[in-house]
Amino acid sequence: MDLGITGKRALVCASSKGLGLGCAEALAAAGVDLVMNGRGVEALEASAQAIRDQYGVNVETVAVDVTTENGQGAVIEAAGAADILVTNAGGPPPGMWSDWDRDDFIRALDANMLTPIALMKALLPGMMERGWGRVINITSQSVRAPIPVLGLSNAARTGLTGYVAGTARQVAGSGVTINNLLPGIHDTDRAVSLDTGVSTAQGISLDEARANREATIPAKRYGTREEFGAACAFLCSQHAGFIVGQNLLLDGGGTNLTM
Repeated sequence: MDLGITGKRALVCASSKGLGLGCAEALAAAGVDLVMNGRGVEALEASAQAIRDQYGVNVETVAVDVTTENGQGAVIEAAGAADILVTNAGGPPPGMWSDWDRDDFIRALDANMLTPIALMKALLPGMMERGWGRVINITSQSVRAPIPVLGLSNAARTGLTGYVAGTARQVAGSGVTINNLLPGIHDTDRAVSLDTGVSTAQGISLDEARANREATIPAKRYGTREEFGAACAFLCSQHAGFIVGQNLLLDGGGTNLTM
């Protein structure tokens, strides 16, 4: 399918690896020029060059922590007149309700709620003026079914979801859509981190921890960055202009909901 976005320009945050990289790759395959962001210069440059070599699109890189004010300023400046924004940041650490204090919640809110909001506020006006734009926020399945040990993520990402629900309906009339992608467990560094925590806590091997988690997923496997990226690219396409303010689960059926 021709997604109809060849020549568009996208800012994809935290895209040196994992789900962000999957989104960058899928957009590049559709002919979109990229501004890629990541904290690690080496990994970011390697991923960017691989995309240039494979897809022949223009790729700029900005090696900063996008959750900081200076980092946000740098990626916004590099993005310029971006048509597509994909927000993404690593999730806060797991734990118990009694583990966290106010500073922990502030850090989670800064990373997983306030950073996407700042980027949207910066780039939405230009999209609206040009009459076309796409914003995808990578959040989590936990906004639909909170995960007990991910209380910081539950709180911050649900706050972002509420913000998007209202904002998406205010900008849709200008040809701009905002939607959220809600990943379950995918085969990324985040999954390794979570499985390592279970392995340590339960005294089992990492392979056993993964197998136990896979058994709870109806699809009986972890997702891949490629299929996640494909979903992102479709929501960014010319065909998705009537999809507004939605939360799309990509979790292999792991979240047991009727809607």
